[in-house]
Order: sequence, then structure tokens, then C-alpha cells
Amino acid sequence: MGGLGSSSEQQYSLRWNDFHSSILSSFRHLRDEEDFVDVTLACDGCSFTAHKVVLSACSPYFRTLLKANPCQHPIVILRDVREQDMEALLRFMYNGEVHIGQEQLTDFLKTAQTLQVRGLADVPTKEQQKLLTVSKNYFFFIIIFLIFDCMRF
Repeated sequence: MGGLGSSSEQQYSLRWNDFHSSILSSFRHLRDEEDFVDVTLACDGCSFTAHKVVLSACSPYFRTLLKANPCQHPIVILRDVREQDMEALLRFMYNGEVHIGQEQLTDFLKTAQTLQVRGLADVPTKEQQKLLTVSKNYFFFIIIFLIFDCMRF
């Protein structure tokens, strides 16, 4: 009897043909229904819920920030970010595309660059990632920890 991966066994390749579109659709549905959300982004007087795994996959900046603050459900306050830009960035991260009007494009891309959103901004090198700080010139993050999730500060 051979173990798993034994050279005497016949191997089969099983493929989920629409895997990428199914996963993308599932993440969109999870966001729309607010199922399993585990981070809140607050800006411009409003808030958005999201999934840390999606933010981290789409942005080295969010990945660094969320890894450094492993709370169960952090609240990230994004100063100097407009509501419409954050909503559009979330649509881009969950859908892989977004439609932006010409008048919004400059601010949208500036925010995408600051947040290092893949597909919209240059991805920094590892050396640059090490130098990332929680604040930028015009843009600040403040993490608010829920007392029952993160007692240490």
C-alpha cells in the first residue's frame, strides 16, 4: 500500500473551472451581506466594513498595518480620505474594476497610491515596506482597538 503521493498510484488532476470568478463572486457577496467582516474603515464622517484578508491581499500598506495590530475587529480612521474615494477603492478591491468620473480620478488615484492598492499604485520593494510608517504627509491612520479585543496598547 502506497502512501499519498506514491509513485505507483495513478494521479488525477481535478480543476474547478470557474474558480477565480466563483471566489470573486463569493467575496463580493460576503461584503454586500456584511458576513464575516472583521475591520471597519472610517473616513469623511462615514464607515465601511471589510475583510482583513481582502484588504491585505490588495494592499501591502493594509497588510503591514493589520499585521502590526492583530485585533479581532480594528477600526481604522482614514483622515483626508473622501467617502467616494474609499467606496470606489473597496469596489476595486472586491471586484477588480471600478468606474470613476474624470473629476474624481486624480483624488482617487492619489488615495490609491497612498494606500498602495495593487493594480492602481506601484508596489513598494521590501526595503520600502520596512520603512513604512503609520502616518504619511497628508494621510494618517489611527487604530482604535475594541477594549474587549485588545487590552494591550
